[in-house]
Parts: sequence; structure tokens; C-alpha cells
Amino acid sequence: MEQVATAQSIWQKLKNKQPVVISGPCSAETELQVLETAIRLAKTGKVDMLRAGIWKPRTKPGMFEGIGTEGLAWLKKAKEISGLPLTVEVATAKHVEDSLKYGVDILWIGARTTVNPFSVQEVADALRGVDIPILVKNPINPDIELWLGGIERMAKVGLKQIGAIHRGFSNYGNTEFRNAPMWHLPIELKRRMPELPLICDPSHISGRRDNLLEIAQKAIDLDYDGIMLETHIDPDNAWSDAKQQITPEALGQLLDAIVWRQETTEREEFVSALEKFREQINHIDDELLTLLGNRMKISAQIGLYKRDNNITILQTNRWNDILEKSIKKGEKLGLTKDFILKYMDAVHLESINRQNRVMNEDRG
Repeated sequence: MEQVATAQSIWQKLKNKQPVVISGPCSAETELQVLETAIRLAKTGKVDMLRAGIWKPRTKPGMFEGIGTEGLAWLKKAKEISGLPLTVEVATAKHVEDSLKYGVDILWIGARTTVNPFSVQEVADALRGVDIPILVKNPINPDIELWLGGIERMAKVGLKQIGAIHRGFSNYGNTEFRNAPMWHLPIELKRRMPELPLICDPSHISGRRDNLLEIAQKAIDLDYDGIMLETHIDPDNAWSDAKQQITPEALGQLLDAIVWRQETTEREEFVSALEKFREQINHIDDELLTLLGNRMKISAQIGLYKRDNNITILQTNRWNDILEKSIKKGEKLGLTKDFILKYMDAVHLESINRQNRVMNEDRG
């Protein structure tokens, strides 16, 4: 039997900024599948924890919704054989009770649960007085306050070891990803809670195998503290999420391909060069803000002219012309169309708000 790592050793690794790798099947299907997956993952020497879905909240009834509590016995045996500590998703107090009974080391709350404060509170209450790490996945919808609320509910019952998992967000019309990453949201979460361990789940962001490495690498480049990737001994025949799972051996190759970066360095040459670049950025940011301020002053003057001539604020043809020219110029300067659209939309909205104020400032 392998030497079993502990939840505390895993948590300490996260706190020490040493990336943690969590892997295993989307769903525990059979005892043989769970044991073989664990053995092959341990053999790579690159995985810190074994994950497997025991209870699976699915979109429609009739889909495979998990093997249930009996799968926890398989995971316990897998832990004993492989030495890999366990993490599973929980959504109810009974899930928590059963998981603790079978020695699960770390729990996580799934995206479909995080979206419901009542369910999050039920899990939190079940963990009151229990010393166990808990990870909170982002809610399905892009709502950072809801995500923070789930984390805060865990903290309020006395849990000290709390982390987050970024698995992407549902986005109508999105085609590139299964769940749009919306990287700005986890970045904002990290800004507000810099000590919070943050793990990326490329499997659920992607929904397919071919760009798992790209997403995992971006997460590491953004200073995430770990990654969670789904593996299966026979991915094409998995009972759930077959398209996004890879074999344990393919996982090992993917992890070898990642460039593992550190948050900072004390090398004098690097620090000196970075400081010069940052100073340049600070000056440019100051200039941009000054220019934007001047632009808004002109927008306010335009608003006065529109008011005096009873002209509407929104001029659709003018706005379309500005957008078209901005996109063309931005692309020549190496700026993406997506960035230009978001930037110009923000500027346009501020301009509209400024004009609205001056056009209606005399009304009581």
C-alpha cells in the first residue's frame, strides 16, 4: 500500500503556492474502473488527489445521476491502494455525512449547488464544527457575488480551509467553450480574496479534449493554485462527459507539457526590468485617463447642443461608424476585436450617461 497523503499536506501545498493536481473520472461507474484509474494516476507521479463524482446533478431526468453512496467504498479502497487522498462533490447534508463516514479528505460544492444559497447553507450547517477543507465552484451563471456568498457561508460556520474552483460559466450563444471561462471573474475574486486558493477546472470549461492544455496553461499563467482534470480508463465509453475526459497516461503527458510558473522572483535583474516596464504602464495609464476625461467633457458639450435642439442622445449610424473604424484601427495595432468592442461599449455607455445628465439636469 502507498503512503497516503493527508488533507493537511495538500492544503499546505496550496498555501505554499505549489500547484496541486486533482484528477479522476467524472463519475464513479464501477469498482474496477475507480481502482484502475487511481492506480494509473498514482503511477504518473504527478497527481495529488483523486476525484470522482458520486452524486451527479444532471440537466434532465433519466441521465446517469451517479452511483450513489456505495461508490464511496470504492474510493476508500482506491485511496488505500494508491495513496491518493480523496475529494468529492457534495450538495446535501446527507452527502456530507456519508463522505465524512468514508474518510473523504476534501469536499467541493458544485456549480449547480452554488447557485442556490439554501443548498449551500445546508452543506455549511452540516460542516459546522468539522475541520475539513472545502472548495466552492463558481455558480453556473456569471455572478461573482453569488460565488463570494457561497464562500462566506462556509467561513461563517467556522471553516478555515476554504478554496474556490473556476469551471466556467453558462453563456447563451457561446460555441467555443462548454462553459465560457470569463477569466475576469476569477481574477476579480482573487483580487478581493488574495489568500484564497483558486483551482481551475479546464475539463468543464472546455467540454472537449483538444484544448485542455491551452486552458490549463492559461490558468497557471494567471497564478492559479492548481488544476482539476477529468480522467477515465476508457474515455470514449464514459457514462458521463465522455468528450472532455482523457486517460491517466494522456494526463501525464499534458502535465509534462505545462510550463509551471511562479508568482514572483527576487532576482535583481528581473525586478529592476519589471519595475521600469510598470513605470511606463503607469504613465500611459495616467495619459489614457486624462484623455478619457477630456473626451467626456466634449461629450457633455455635445449633450448640451442635443438638448437645445431636441435631438436624441443615441445616434445609431454615428455609433456604428465609430465602431467599424475603431475595430479596423485596433486590429492594425494588434488589439483584438473583442477587446475593442468591450472598451468602446464602456466608453459609449459613460458618454451616454454624461449626456443624459446634462440634458436633464434642470428637471426637478
